[in-house]
Amino acid sequence: MDREYCLSFLVALLGGATLLACGWWPVADLRIGNARGLERIAWRRIWLPVAPALAMASAFCGWALLEPDPIPEGMPVSLILMSTPFLLLLARTAVRGGRALITDPGHLGTATVGLLRPWIVFSPRLAKQLDDRQIEAALEHEHAHARHWDPLRIWLAQLATDLQWPWPQARERMEQWLIALELARDEEARASGIEGTDLADAIITSARFCQNANLSAQAAALTGQAVALKERIARLLDPLCTDPAPAPLLSPLFALPSMSMLALGLGLMFGERIVQALFWIAT
Repeated sequence: MDREYCLSFLVALLGGATLLACGWWPVADLRIGNARGLERIAWRRIWLPVAPALAMASAFCGWALLEPDPIPEGMPVSLILMSTPFLLLLARTAVRGGRALITDPGHLGTATVGLLRPWIVFSPRLAKQLDDRQIEAALEHEHAHARHWDPLRIWLAQLATDLQWPWPQARERMEQWLIALELARDEEARASGIEGTDLADAIITSARFCQNANLSAQAAALTGQAVALKERIARLLDPLCTDPAPAPLLSPLFALPSMSMLALGLGLMFGERIVQALFWIAT
């Protein structure tokens, strides 16, 4: 069998099984006063189940770097059959991710769009319903989304969530983060000098304007998740939280590559023994 085909089946089987095993982990409630700290914690929780699966995949890549092509022994049919559901799940994730990029989000009112070059869209019809201070508040909120590349982060988080289907815990972690994301950007806008009441009025007006918007598209809309509107408005009407944020840890998008390199090295050293053991068990 070709080395690349064997590698694909091994990564799908062991990586997929590891991801699903970690994805069932129960979702704990997040309650801290500082919204930006809350968002960082929720973001890390999305990626924690992905880390072991990525390490597993990297270890098999290390094995493949030293393995001759084609491999001397054939991969057992049982392992190929067991990997098929995970390959289908990967295909489903790819289709959903691609469809999200081309889906028309509808009338978003004001939102930040664009994965690699974020920009802000603002409906003139919505702008006519807002005064100058409310427009400034909405724009500052969206500028915060653009600074943090939030459309790209939403798309990546959706991919990680889809890879853990059908666990509902993965969806709950995603929803927790989306809520925390809007709270954090509200807080960031207020920290720059925006009045909470102005931003609250802009959000309420935008929510009425965007009732038919498709929030599943990869855009960071001002309205955010409808279930969180009440909490957002309540926070905006309260004094700005002055609680210190938790000490920032290394971002998952930087930590995962480092962990993958370590797993790659382990795969170079021990990958042949692991693969041979798997083939022996399966035959």
